[in-house]
Amino acid sequence: MDKRELESILDKVAKGEMTAQDAAVKIKTEPYEDLGFAKIDYHRGVRQGAAEVIYGAGKTKEQVCSIVQSMLAHGEKSVLITRMSKDAYVYVSERLPLFYDELSKIGIAGEKRKYENPAGKIVIATGGTSDIPVAEEAALTAEFYGSNVLRLYDVGVSGIHRLFDRADDLATARVVVAVAGMEGALASVVGGMVDCPVIAVPTSVGYGANFGGVSALLSMLNSCASGVSVVNIDNGFGAGYLANMINRI
Repeated sequence: MDKRELESILDKVAKGEMTAQDAAVKIKTEPYEDLGFAKIDYHRGVRQGAAEVIYGAGKTKEQVCSIVQSMLAHGEKSVLITRMSKDAYVYVSERLPLFYDELSKIGIAGEKRKYENPAGKIVIATGGTSDIPVAEEAALTAEFYGSNVLRLYDVGVSGIHRLFDRADDLATARVVVAVAGMEGALASVVGGMVDCPVIAVPTSVGYGANFGGVSALLSMLNSCASGVSVVNIDNGFGAGYLANMINRI
């Protein structure tokens, strides 16, 4: 929807030719822009409160750049890109302002958002150092949307006193994201310590019988602790997005 179409809808409301409710529905369900290789949903922010996020894996650097340019041209101040390759980062950064975190493969094109008073507190904990790339994807996503994030890294059950030492931080969290591979026990332990929602993120970290994160996924799904929900394997973005939604309620 361009400015002229929007003005036409508002003019009809003003003249009594369309109800405000019908106008709201039309604005929310307006079509996307078809770039041939991608259909950009410019009205996702109207429907869901947050603009479309670009999943970078599997896209060429040219495709990523074109989508970002279109979104910025349609009024987005900043665009979040997940699983962004190093090649895409180099290509896009030569054409647009771009923040890039190589560890999590998160890119933020346009303005890097700054919040004077980030909301609440999300604690993101990892079982080990090897889980940090997924945890950082969650942390940077939550921070992008305005949440205050505290990182507790390498506090897994093999040295559980490290986690207990941060019990005060866990107790004051509005949401905890527990990121772990191997057997995925961290989520259950955290779930038994806090009175807030726990989002468990299984990672593909582990030896052969870990089955690429399936063992951690099944352990987390079968957690005996109440209040634990589970996202997909290595889905740091999904965990960070959901944690922000809960945190800002």
